[in-house]
Amino acid sequence: MKKIYLVLALVLCSTMLLAQDTTDSYVSVPTDIAGFKLYPNPASGNSVYISTKDNLYKEIIIYNVFGKIVLVDKITHNTLNISQLEPGVYVLQITENKKTMTRKLVIV
Repeated sequence: MKKIYLVLALVLCSTMLLAQDTTDSYVSVPTDIAGFKLYPNPASGNSVYISTKDNLYKEIIIYNVFGKIVLVDKITHNTLNISQLEPGVYVLQITENKKTMTRKLVIV
């Protein structure tokens, strides 16, 4: 009986060790949209600026920490009005030229 528990424990431990993610957290991941910049972040005013290499038409969706959509906007310029958002942490989803990416947006 002890051998069965020992074998089960070894199998469980080896499975857990093999399932560990060994990627380096310092490796930079390329963005989906070339030249993407979001500034200022953290934001304290009524707007943030979103620029990309091509500066094409952008669809913006902002989610709160609970996953609820709090702002939807479409911009052809680089200024996004965030005056209606309360201070907090948000997830900004941007789509430009059929490419989508997400970034954290902090409003103070």
